Amino acid sequence: MRLTLDQARALAIEALTALGLDEGGAEITADHLVDAASRGVTFGGLPRILAIAERMAQSGDHRRPVTTVRETPTSALLDGGDNVGYIVAFQATRMAIDKARRHGLAIVGANNTYYTGLFAYYMEMATRHGLVAFAVGNGPAMVAPEGATEARLGTNPIAFGFPSQDGDPVIWDIGTCAIMQGELMLHKRVGEPLPEGVALDPQGLPTRDPAEALSGAIKAWGGHRGSGLSVVVQMLGALCDGPVISPGIRDMAYLVVVIDPKLLMPRGDYPARVAELAREIRGARPESPDRPVRMPFDRSADARRRSRQQDAIEIPDVVYQSLCRLGQVRPA
Repeated sequence: MRLTLDQARALAIEALTALGLDEGGAEITADHLVDAASRGVTFGGLPRILAIAERMAQSGDHRRPVTTVRETPTSALLDGGDNVGYIVAFQATRMAIDKARRHGLAIVGANNTYYTGLFAYYMEMATRHGLVAFAVGNGPAMVAPEGATEARLGTNPIAFGFPSQDGDPVIWDIGTCAIMQGELMLHKRVGEPLPEGVALDPQGLPTRDPAEALSGAIKAWGGHRGSGLSVVVQMLGALCDGPVISPGIRDMAYLVVVIDPKLLMPRGDYPARVAELAREIRGARPESPDRPVRMPFDRSADARRRSRQQDAIEIPDVVYQSLCRLGQVRPA
């Protein structure tokens, strides 16, 4: 289904409001989801609303306001109140940005949340202010460590953001797993098999069946290197005073560190250094003449510009119909 950006945002807000999110929370979440869709990350867009609905149906609604558990001028720990992570991580990142702008450095953690979305979104919040940022998130056991056939790690995203003097920031945002849970769930929703080599069934055998993978395990990304990075992310998430391995889609953690480069470079020329490196890398001789060398986030930023220019995003028909039913919206 092809929607304009305004149509997609309105549909998202209707569906999220039907789930009980207030106006502010629905708008924060919808903006994130539409941005993901506009960057071509379909699984991180509007399909996530259906996952939120399913999680609420399974676990019940235990939401309470996000609260600050402890705070210093350069740090804070938030209790997410079992609110969806789009809202919790937005508040945590905004708090970290405010503290870093005042004091040069900030670390903010949040626990008791779930489904935090694409960390590039939060990194871009920081880079708009000329700040460097780093974030991690941990969660329930869904990923098998390298050499194992049982899940012991979360999908464990990690992201870095750097402001650049030349237009787009440099943002690196990955999950430390062979396929993200949202991708796996979207494959199941639309009835498509998984790629080869990304998942195991409950007996530890390779599978392309999304349902079997959800009952089994996702493989780690990058062999022992990615698996080791995932372990590090899991432990960093534990700094947020939540479970080191979440008991299901709840009690998940988000940790963000924000740095003002002027702490070490008071002249304020750090974004120019980032731009210099980006020019050098993009200018490298490509392996294939029709595929120029890119910096992290180039593809996403280009896709978003195209989506905005065309004023359109695509979502799977089955997702569109489900969202219309959820939000009691008449299909187009």
